Amino acid sequence: MTLDLQQRLARARQSLEGLSVGDAFGERFFTSPHMVERLIESRALASGPWQYTDDTVMALSVVDVLADCGEIDRDRLADFFAARYRLDPARGYGGTAHGILTRISAGEAWREVAPSVFDGGGSMGNGGGMRSAPIGAFFFDDVERVVMEARRSAEVTHAHPEGQAGAIAVAVATAYVAAGGLQPAELFQSVLARTPDGATRAVLAKAAELPLEYDVRTAVNALGNGTQVISQDTVPFSIWCAARHLGDFTEAMWATVSGLGDRDTTCAIVGGILAAAPTVTIPQEWVAARESLDRMGRSLLGSRFSSRGI
Repeated sequence: MTLDLQQRLARARQSLEGLSVGDAFGERFFTSPHMVERLIESRALASGPWQYTDDTVMALSVVDVLADCGEIDRDRLADFFAARYRLDPARGYGGTAHGILTRISAGEAWREVAPSVFDGGGSMGNGGGMRSAPIGAFFFDDVERVVMEARRSAEVTHAHPEGQAGAIAVAVATAYVAAGGLQPAELFQSVLARTPDGATRAVLAKAAELPLEYDVRTAVNALGNGTQVISQDTVPFSIWCAARHLGDFTEAMWATVSGLGDRDTTCAIVGGILAAAPTVTIPQEWVAARESLDRMGRSLLGSRFSSRGI
């Protein structure tokens, strides 16, 4: 099957839709521990609008670059990241992201900024993984290309190999689902075959062996839930939740958020993966409750960016 740019973008945007809804959904459940457990158990939904976070904002830039270039142009991606950061820096960016994006916004080159954090080791945070699902949807029929482009998308802010491994794992999982895959074991096989060796892959291997019928709290104890905000603490749990509920966006969201932790990011990752499926149902009331993506759309970023894309 040969797809043109617009067909690929439609797939990436569908993944973005799920990512952004998952992000905004998960963000609604940051409240007191005793309250959040009751809300999740009763499946109580907050009234809209549901504001999304930096997870969605950065994924918007990924899709914009794919629209403009048909690939990940890292310089252009850095420009988009910086422009949207200047537009609204209070979108939930972590401290390291604030520092990196402030410096890029001031004119420093991402190639110098990204490797300079954490005493020159670069970030192993979960930010690369939280925004990479649309890449898997866009390049779903060329998994080696998925790996290359996901790594490039992460490099702009995450110079550490673990930060890049998380982006690769999420994008590959999305490509599997976008190609119509519905077998959890096959999903993990695809991801493990292409995720670079390291801590993220090691925890992914543990996730692949964890029975899907286990309670989510058991999975959290074994895999983490994003509390450390690093790739190996976030991506394996998210992919386990996606595998547990392939084809069922709603159940996946409730299961993922019940793991607590960095719940906007874990839900964003799971949402971006599952929404890439050829047939998927995202509750329309959830889409309506999520604030409009136009709130951070490229029309607000100035004339330096073309009018194509979102």
